[in-house]
Amino acid sequence: MKQKWIKKGDKVLVISGNDRGKVGEVLGKKDNRILVQGVNVCKRHMKAHQQGQKSEIVSMEKPIHISNVALCNGDGKKLKLNVKLGKDGSKELVYDDNGKEVSYRTLKKPVKA
Repeated sequence: MKQKWIKKGDKVLVISGNDRGKVGEVLGKKDNRILVQGVNVCKRHMKAHQQGQKSEIVSMEKPIHISNVALCNGDGKKLKLNVKLGKDGSKELVYDDNGKEVSYRTLKKPVKA
């Protein structure tokens, strides 16, 4: 289950559903669902609750299941991440880019006893 590496702020590529092929940034994550910018947009009719306020139609993103997305680089190409241990014991996520290992981000540093 590679979806556990997805965090807020990551770029993801939608791999299934109506928005297949779209790339967006993760705005939030809760359980197995994530909110992606510009993906699964629906319209909501907002009623005017106070005098002087206007009723309007608001576009908002709805969450999608985490299995429908994959991490991607800036070009929109899917990434396959691997965990690499550093010399100091820290974990780092890396991916292969034309034979070179590129660092994606570091994971939490281990607590020293």
